Amino acid sequence: MNKEEQVLMGFRDVFNKLVWLNKDKMEDSLKGYKPSEVHCIEYIERNVDSNVTKLAETFYMTRGAISKMTKKLMEKGLVESYQKPDNKKEIYFRLTEQGKVIYKIHEELHKEFQERDKAVFEQVTVEQYDSMLSFMEKYNKHLDAEIKKLGMDIKSE
Repeated sequence: MNKEEQVLMGFRDVFNKLVWLNKDKMEDSLKGYKPSEVHCIEYIERNVDSNVTKLAETFYMTRGAISKMTKKLMEKGLVESYQKPDNKKEIYFRLTEQGKVIYKIHEELHKEFQERDKAVFEQVTVEQYDSMLSFMEKYNKHLDAEIKKLGMDIKSE
């Protein structure tokens, strides 16, 4: 196996292990909510004036799928829509108090997982972080270009 394959297998292994380790605790604490719904809640809380287009770009989903999800979140009382006085066309989303409770539970779980993994991250040097971040940025740009070639430029729709 060459270095490239080792890196890609490493990413896959780390991702799969994180999902497996975190799954039970996430499911127990966030019963009744799909991971995609929780991540949508997280995005809405962290990004002012979230709308269907921004959510679709972020999650690489169609606007129709996002509309369906936000409708479900509104039915569950987690998200509400609003419009700006100067733009009656665009619909934005924000969390309700109940949505903020789910967001807080999710954040606390992430903090717990970060604490669990802290020993590894404390050993990483600034140079190593810079190198990893540089690689991730390059690989992300490459994947964006590949997505664009397929005529699926989600970022600019």
